[in-house]
Amino acid sequence: MRILITGIVTILILGLLLWEHVHDGVPSHHILHQKDMPEISNWWSGLFLPILTWILVGKIINRIEKQATPTKQDKPETGNVLILFGVGLVFGIILAVSFMQDYKPFLDNVLYILLILSLIAPIFYSEFILGFVLGMTYTFGALIPTVFILIMASIGFIVFRFIRPLCQKVIRAFGI
Repeated sequence: MRILITGIVTILILGLLLWEHVHDGVPSHHILHQKDMPEISNWWSGLFLPILTWILVGKIINRIEKQATPTKQDKPETGNVLILFGVGLVFGIILAVSFMQDYKPFLDNVLYILLILSLIAPIFYSEFILGFVLGMTYTFGALIPTVFILIMASIGFIVFRFIRPLCQKVIRAFGI
């Protein structure tokens, strides 16, 4: 499974890079969208995205195997993995489209949305990170979204593991 998913991602990113090269050229992006900052070429995605996919899929498989018990016949965790991957993918696509269309109401609230999402779902899981990066790769390449989501996933870990249980206790205490 790991080889298959990494192979598919590799073929897709190389296809995208070749298509961009033949048409308008492979774009580069300034860090923080500031012209005085260095540029990162999307060519790096051809190397970085397959490696990232290999690592994250490996982490997903390891986590599923650790959580599986010998008595379970099916793996309900697989459904959760796909849902969280889909949420990350859709969120990444919406963020990329909002950026391309300069839709400020969404862009101005991305951090708040991710913090609220951290109260509901573990955005620090590998499947969410992979989905998010894949969703934004067409627009930004793989490096910039990876750095952004790793920072947000670190904050999301704190929110999910420490703040979420406190919120749950408060809700239970007041019977809401």
